[in-house]
Amino acid sequence: MRVRYNGRTDVGQRREVNQDAFGSTEIDQGTLLVVCDGMGGHLAGEVASKLAVETIINSFRPQSDPAEGLRQAFIAANQRVYQEGRGTMGTTAVAAFFWHNTLYVANVGDSRAYLVREGQIRQLTNDHSLIGDQVAAGLITAEQARTSTIRNIITRAIGHQSHVEVDLFREPLLSGDTIVLSTDGMHGLLTDDEIAAIVSLHPLDVATRRLVDEANSRGGPDNITVVVAQVDSSDVASRTGAAASAPTTPPMARPLSPIGLGGAVLVFVLLIGLAISILLNDTPSPAPFLSSPTIVVTATPIPTITVPATVIPTETR
Repeated sequence: MRVRYNGRTDVGQRREVNQDAFGSTEIDQGTLLVVCDGMGGHLAGEVASKLAVETIINSFRPQSDPAEGLRQAFIAANQRVYQEGRGTMGTTAVAAFFWHNTLYVANVGDSRAYLVREGQIRQLTNDHSLIGDQVAAGLITAEQARTSTIRNIITRAIGHQSHVEVDLFREPLLSGDTIVLSTDGMHGLLTDDEIAAIVSLHPLDVATRRLVDEANSRGGPDNITVVVAQVDSSDVASRTGAAASAPTTPPMARPLSPIGLGGAVLVFVLLIGLAISILLNDTPSPAPFLSSPTIVVTATPIPTITVPATVIPTETR
């Protein structure tokens, strides 16, 4: 299985410090991607997110049960961040592990994982936030949540308490599937259909740049981080063939949502607008991902890479 991936992080338009962090590693013929969004006074959030990414990457062991490996890695990260800050700092965390034609996802907080398949997008993770609970209960819509005054209040985080509950998901992969990991600085400003359109229309490095640029164009009130990965393998089940034999995840928070006619119009408009913007915009963009394992807190240019499952590179940052 080959996984190509690219990511960017940006401080945004209103923050002075980037408290997001992200990273990757290759282990046991699989690819692990991690995104964290730190919180806390002064530089505490920056420290928390970096510690969490480092700990998850360094402690993760897939062995016979990658889902349990992710859980244990998140627990280790929680212990380390909690010990460092004694509850005064914390971070969200979302991780995706590509292994033997199956995707394993873990999350704590409101950083998200999405699956984009043939123009359809599904949020794989559940937001651990007050507003996320209201959306899940059907009390408000996703659009109403986007402008809610309590949208930034999370109910679960790495490092806030001595113990943490980790959500786990498992999904069979198809060739061409795209996975998006993001902090709320991106998905809090773009709709799901907009995210799907951008990652479907562009190469990985362009897609991550456009997602970050679009969030900044809408005010960029928070740090922005996005990682986009695409599966490309003849070993992965084809769109017309049977799916991988691994069991699917439990029911997700939201069903697959086709872009539809309105989305098709959106795709066309975005394509024209983004093409013009790419031609006219000569401002340097926050830079991409990455080789493995990697932890990125600032925007240093790193090219898109393609990782065959049999290649296990060494660490960079």
